[in-house]
Amino acid sequence: MNITVFLADDHAIVRDGLRALLEAQSDIRVVGEASTGREALHRLKELSASVIIDVAIVDIAMPEMNGIDLTREIVATLPSTAVVILSMYSTAEHVSRAFLAGAQAFLAKESAGTEVAEAVRTVHAGGRYVSQRVSQSAVQALASDQAASQPGPPARPKDQERTA
Repeated sequence: MNITVFLADDHAIVRDGLRALLEAQSDIRVVGEASTGREALHRLKELSASVIIDVAIVDIAMPEMNGIDLTREIVATLPSTAVVILSMYSTAEHVSRAFLAGAQAFLAKESAGTEVAEAVRTVHAGGRYVSQRVSQSAVQALASDQAASQPGPPARPKDQERTA
């Protein structure tokens, strides 16, 4: 059984690289691609009439419609298609917005190729996925936030206050 994937990224070299990487996997087949958000939505709807699209890999920053808005549209019109957001931005805000829009995975563009295939398989099986780089950043941000919100150790009284 092949997992069918659609690629949406405004950079042809990224799409070509993803296609080569994914099609090297015996269980994954790329069925279409687009370079803008609007084109992606149109092509996804068009393709869905003849093929089930299991996973859409969507760049977060594309012309005509960004990846967050495209994700919302995919979730609304093609609910059986899982969305993997691919981004060079991996702030907590970007990750949060992606998942709130309905994405099942978030990958940093620095992710290893094996991680992309793993994310595709995970979301196809109904799971969620966050790339290692993004999860490390999130844990560091959470630790910083917790440290900043924790009161420090009690102040030590000065020598004069202790003896009084």
